[in-house]
Amino acid sequence: MTASPVGMSEREYFAHVAKWLGMFVVGSRLTGVEGFLDGYDQHALRHGGPGLSGWREWLVTRRGQDCDHGWPGQVRHIALPDGWEQWELTLEEEAKVIQVLFTLLDEFLTAREASDTRGS
Repeated sequence: MTASPVGMSEREYFAHVAKWLGMFVVGSRLTGVEGFLDGYDQHALRHGGPGLSGWREWLVTRRGQDCDHGWPGQVRHIALPDGWEQWELTLEEEAKVIQVLFTLLDEFLTAREASDTRGS
């Protein structure tokens, strides 16, 4: 790991996580990434941070359609617009979803930062 996460913005932190995914998520698998993000969210909320508040709603708006899958399903729908055969994805599908997930997360955090700046 080349940089300390202390003092990083959320965008910088998640870019760091994406770059060094195997250091944060054993096996770099999608379910591990989803669990990592859920854990990050809960920890941030418990300690007064925004966590990923608004993430699911932002994804629904971004996609233009809701579903019953929660935010992981929204990301799958966006990353795999032609659908998928089963919840357990192929390694190629997982890689695509992980790539899109971090791109979407950066877009979400960018929008939230812009909103926070305008609201201040």
